[in-house]
Amino acid sequence: MKAAHASVLERIFWVAAMVLVAAYFAGFAAFVTDLPASAPNAVRADAIVTLTGGEDRLDKAVSLFERGVGRRLLITGVHPFMTKDRLRRLVHGGRRFDCCADLGFSATNTHGNAVESAAWVRAHGYRSLVIVTANYHMPRSLAEFSTAMPGIRLIPYPVPEILSDRNWWLDPGSMRTLQFEYAKYLGAMALTSVVRAVHGRETSAQAGETGSAAASVSGASAP
Repeated sequence: MKAAHASVLERIFWVAAMVLVAAYFAGFAAFVTDLPASAPNAVRADAIVTLTGGEDRLDKAVSLFERGVGRRLLITGVHPFMTKDRLRRLVHGGRRFDCCADLGFSATNTHGNAVESAAWVRAHGYRSLVIVTANYHMPRSLAEFSTAMPGIRLIPYPVPEILSDRNWWLDPGSMRTLQFEYAKYLGAMALTSVVRAVHGRETSAQAGETGSAAASVSGASAP
């Protein structure tokens, strides 16, 4: 009897494991297929934020900014030893870069990028942002940024560093990058879901307390 019970549990375990693996790879395939192959032709927002990690991202962001998109540019996740003058030469910045580009040095990952950018957005009172990063990095970036700054309109401007219509599965480097990014994307989605749920409960609790307080004041002032 015990052996039969163990055999059933083992079968259940392997079936569950196979289902999870199949779900993971199906999700991964959808993730890669949905990666944008190009950036939009025209964008408009209060400001631009670009995440470091590749020269193409910075070049595209600075080019957009120099063409008049946004009032200010934030480059988040800059190395502590980098200077604005040196970065200007690397990305071919112009007059707008000189006056209106800000460097953020505190972020060391995508979550940090979102937190750093949220503080910058609040300081300037912006309501919309163009987000510039690699196409494979955009889903996770949008998840982190939308959680860090709810109510801010985010316009993605993906830089196509890895294209879904190319033979990326034949390139070990691309495959490794996409698998790693997908795993981090799943983690970010799980974490942001928890944060939003907690924030929703806190908001509801505060609303309830405010309503109770208002009712008490109204009751106390009634004749």
